Amino acid sequence: MKTDIARIPPPSDDKRWRIIDTTMRRYGYDSHCLIETLHSVQEAFGSLDDQAMHYISATLGVPLSQIYGVATFYHLFTLKPREAHHTCVICVGTSCHIKGGATILSAIEKTFRVKAGQTTADGTLYLQTARCLGSCGLAPVVVLNEETLSKANQNNVIQRIQEIIRHDA
Repeated sequence: MKTDIARIPPPSDDKRWRIIDTTMRRYGYDSHCLIETLHSVQEAFGSLDDQAMHYISATLGVPLSQIYGVATFYHLFTLKPREAHHTCVICVGTSCHIKGGATILSAIEKTFRVKAGQTTADGTLYLQTARCLGSCGLAPVVVLNEETLSKANQNNVIQRIQEIIRHDA
């Protein structure tokens, strides 16, 4: 726990920085709270931009390269704002791939006319892949918004996406 840390001012007067500061203070500005802090930033601002990562680096004393490594390793973090109403993450790790993850991905791309890493033209759906979601026993796994669909298949995933989109209309 760092008790002698000099208070580093947040990047702006935006009140959301108070949330991030509270998270870091709760953990004593210790480097072990990096992931929790990144979650706070993402929840407050929608993404992890350079300004936020520099601030976290200076405040926690964590090298910027380590922060960037963590932010790009975990699929739930994004470095640029997503402009879609919904996010669909398809696991393409070995277990999920073998059990049909690639087929699900292909079906979603075809049905919704979107490629992995892109947002549909109408801004409804952002499609993303992840190297592993850590749920190999439930393969193939899809995360739709914050709902985990286990032992998924192309039909039930497409149906669930369509239900969510219809619900918005």
